[in-house]
Amino acid sequence: MRLRLSRMLTAGLLVSAWSAQAAPPAAPEPEAKAPAPAIVLANHRAVYDLSLAEGGGTRSVESARGRIVIDFRGDACRGYTMLTRQVTELSSGETGTRLSDMRSTTFEGGEGREFRFKTTTLTNNQPAAPVDGTASEQGNALTVKLKGGPKPFSVDGPVLFPSEHMRRLIEAARAGQSTLSVKVYDGSDDGKKIYDTFAVIGHTETGPAAASGSTRDKPLREGPLAAMPHWPVRLSYYTEGAGERTPIYTLGFDLYENGVSGALKLDYGDFAILGDMTALDIDTKAGRSDKEAGKGCTP
Repeated sequence: MRLRLSRMLTAGLLVSAWSAQAAPPAAPEPEAKAPAPAIVLANHRAVYDLSLAEGGGTRSVESARGRIVIDFRGDACRGYTMLTRQVTELSSGETGTRLSDMRSTTFEGGEGREFRFKTTTLTNNQPAAPVDGTASEQGNALTVKLKGGPKPFSVDGPVLFPSEHMRRLIEAARAGQSTLSVKVYDGSDDGKKIYDTFAVIGHTETGPAAASGSTRDKPLREGPLAAMPHWPVRLSYYTEGAGERTPIYTLGFDLYENGVSGALKLDYGDFAILGDMTALDIDTKAGRSDKEAGKGCTP
């Protein structure tokens, strides 16, 4: 939730028969196709209220509530900063109530080659050790360094960071691709995991994200994004490896062309949580870098 493929076009060759005396007319020059507009990830602050999804799973969680706040800033030249806070209260008759308060700060370089992250978590008001580190692209590998942890480790690439992953998803959706499979590193959990991801992308939608009469995602149904192209996406995260595996969790969402997400559903297998967007503030004057305007990044 916190997502570059080019489309290959083919053309057919039409062959017509002409008499020996008739010279074929010159073929018309193909009409130049306008380039797709640059992907500009919107600088925005979004608030999602959380609730337990009805049905499905084993119902090991009987109730859920909470909130996610995301503040995303930057551009493709300077890089992207994202501040996230997620407070979740889960209740179960077997294990009681579990309150989690997670705060995360990340920075991703505009070229997608460096990533800095720090996450702190309180569980039932008890702090866990913070996860603080950096990751960088080193040739064909990704190298991760964790503060206070073991020595740096490397994995074979390519591995995408979150903002670059978002851009790749938008490119794939624009190109009409139905799936995208890539490795992703976001510094989550203990900072030691590289995820295999598999996204299923639906057809382009341009109307309001929610059906008439729905109360979900009001800022997306009535705001400036109501007519923006978006795609339903189901993104599954797997432990890195080979063979058939069960996803750790699956994130469902509507992906907008500017990187904003709505209709959140976090599916953990035995229960799922819905995210209803209740507030959205977009800075329309920020986020479009010189690079995205075709001028190149300034030093």
